[in-house]
Amino acid sequence: MDVNRKTSYLALVDVEAKKAYSNLAINHQVVINKPGSPGFVRELVYGVLENKLTLDYYIDLLVKDGVGSLRVPELTILRMGIYQLGYMNSVPEYAAVNESVVLAKRYCRGKDGLVNGVLREYINKKIQLRLPDRGEDEIRYLSVKYSYAPWIVELWLSYYSTEFVEALLAAGNETPPMTVRLNWLRVMKPDLIKKLKSRGYEVEEGQLCQNAIHVKGNKLLDSEMYKLGMFTPQDESSMLVAEKLDPKHGELIMDVCAAPGGKTTAIAERMNNTGKIIASDIYRRKLDLVDKDARRLGITNIETRSWDATRVDSSMVQKADRVLVDVPCSGLGVVRRKPEIKYKERTVEMELLPKKQLAILSASSSYVKPGGVLLYSTCTVNPEENERVTEAFLKKNPSFKKVERTLLLPNINGTDGFFICVMKKDESLIEKKKGQDK
Repeated sequence: MDVNRKTSYLALVDVEAKKAYSNLAINHQVVINKPGSPGFVRELVYGVLENKLTLDYYIDLLVKDGVGSLRVPELTILRMGIYQLGYMNSVPEYAAVNESVVLAKRYCRGKDGLVNGVLREYINKKIQLRLPDRGEDEIRYLSVKYSYAPWIVELWLSYYSTEFVEALLAAGNETPPMTVRLNWLRVMKPDLIKKLKSRGYEVEEGQLCQNAIHVKGNKLLDSEMYKLGMFTPQDESSMLVAEKLDPKHGELIMDVCAAPGGKTTAIAERMNNTGKIIASDIYRRKLDLVDKDARRLGITNIETRSWDATRVDSSMVQKADRVLVDVPCSGLGVVRRKPEIKYKERTVEMELLPKKQLAILSASSSYVKPGGVLLYSTCTVNPEENERVTEAFLKKNPSFKKVERTLLLPNINGTDGFFICVMKKDESLIEKKKGQDK
């Protein structure tokens, strides 16, 4: 049995059956199975996940009782087989079919004949297979072609033109670059670039952020440079949050939804490890990730604590110079990195997200000093979680004024989808408070 395909299969089953995040599932199975080509594993797993609905559409046409009659093991193997046959030109047809049959004999006994038959029929009929008729149902056509849950397509069509939505859907299926944020507490940019190039990595400077570097090459996170804290993997859209917050040396910053800590440590680096950052999250175990990464980066000005961000901590009212509110969201801006997000159901919990986000933003605004900054951000491109939330907040809180709003989109900016809104608290409140104190 080919260990690369076995690893890919097990990772895909973890995502499908256990609802694991794709990156964590891949990393877990790579460590356990030690495939000879981790790059092949990642290409196959992400390829299947990015095109799952398209693959299922073809499988449904080829299986007598439809795709709904299949269990996770044989369905996963068929998706892998058809993806190799239809999308991976480097894989010979016989290898795709034979290795799929071997997997079926191991993980879904009695279904190897079905797998063999369906894949051979796909080879014979793939030129004839057609997507749904666009004229009859545009949402279904776009959903199948780009492999997104229909509600996401419908949502975006309600806000953007069809041409724009199609470009947005396509961009979400592209492989994002590996982007890192240099840690200038440990290394300067020219020196890090020199070190990366000397070890065979291709390097290109970022476009949006001064400490962003795009890197091509293998095992970057296994390198001594990473272990010594010279850089952190982070998309430029996420880095931009720390730049827009614009923290100053010696300030008190609050990051109310901090875990896993990428933005928190970026803020600390910009403050040159001075002042204090209070990083909170509702789950203590997630804050352990913040502490661990801070140690790797040599950061000592972060204090982590467990706290429910929807509640106001009376001891911190009007204490913070700047407050970052990076709220939990639908994640529709990061499907390039987590393609499983494309298949989320629109649940009641998701419908209630804007209400929760507004509650977190409202509670967190209490911590901002007069003249201080409040920054709201999400990694989604859903206006209901972005503009609608900040507009509702500003309407109810006239002491805050919008300074700047930024929406990054993968089809426009080449980054993850991200929303950033910078607000400032009225400075005149300082004088009012002084008057009251007298």
